[in-house]
Amino acid sequence: MKTYQTHEEGRQAFAAHRALLAQRGIIVPGVQAYLPEPFKLDATLAMDALAMDAAQPGLQTIPNASIPSMLSTYIDPETIEILYSPTNISEALGESKKGDWTTDTAAFPVSQQTGEVSTYGDQNNNGRSGINMNWPMFQQYRYQTIISYGELEMERANLGKINYVNELQKAAATVMAQYANTVYAFGVAGLQNYGLLNNPYLSAPISPSTKVGGGTSWDNATANEIFDDIKALITRVIQQNGGNVNTKSKFTLVLSPDREALLAATNSFNVNVNDLIKKNYPTLRIVTAVQFATKSATNPQGNLAGNLMFCIADDVMGQKTGFGAFTEKLRAHPIVVEMSAWKQKRSAGTFGTIIRMPVAIAQMVGI
Repeated sequence: MKTYQTHEEGRQAFAAHRALLAQRGIIVPGVQAYLPEPFKLDATLAMDALAMDAAQPGLQTIPNASIPSMLSTYIDPETIEILYSPTNISEALGESKKGDWTTDTAAFPVSQQTGEVSTYGDQNNNGRSGINMNWPMFQQYRYQTIISYGELEMERANLGKINYVNELQKAAATVMAQYANTVYAFGVAGLQNYGLLNNPYLSAPISPSTKVGGGTSWDNATANEIFDDIKALITRVIQQNGGNVNTKSKFTLVLSPDREALLAATNSFNVNVNDLIKKNYPTLRIVTAVQFATKSATNPQGNLAGNLMFCIADDVMGQKTGFGAFTEKLRAHPIVVEMSAWKQKRSAGTFGTIIRMPVAIAQMVGI
């Protein structure tokens, strides 16, 4: 009888003989190998071999000592959303609904009192009073987005603990709001639809003062130099309005978030720019928008000419300076049911930013 020196030799031989042994009536389900010759002389080795056979039968699959990684993966139920720049342009002037989605053009009547006087005389017919009227017109731009989802993709997203339809609806609302903010800033090319930053009726920007540290940027400026730039811009608004605006009027200062951070600069008397603003212009409020920063790869909506600052008198003699005009902020159209999917269109409309009193706005670039 052949002998075997290793456990593996015994295993291979028994595997080859198992069918023949079964034909001859020898059925030993728990046996996996012939006992090697050295194991016959050592009871401990023999018991180890039997234990090995019982615990580790011959593999019929690829060796593996783990489970699918997804079974040990935790999925947090709270979804982390990617953030976008705030839609702050409308905060500078506010918003107002004008017309509806059927409106193509909006006209905003302007009336100017005219006339002259002459020396009084019982028979004199001189002197005249009248008005001059205009109707500046702006065109509506309608825009849309579509959400679509199918049964399978919805169920798969649910496996990942994501409410797919809800996220799509939020995405539609976000992209619509982002675009409305862009139109409020830049208008729509090819239409009589202007934004706050490219309105053709605004006066040309003025330049900041040259700083002791060099250049005009606030990065090299002292607290007093920053405040002097703000004071110069407010003064320009007052000058443009012929006495209808003064230091007690309500102002809005619009600048980029990083320029606002520089308002914390402190002078030698431990007074920062914010303190100087509150003391000298107590009715002034500050709004930040990324569109007022320098244009860059990370801020494609910025200003090519450099950091920009607007000073806006909120109203002139009770007349509001301007507003973002929309027809509808979001119209949800009917859900279209397909064989195993759904679609829905969302739309909105805007006239851009309507500036009723251009003289109430002054701008400075290069801060």
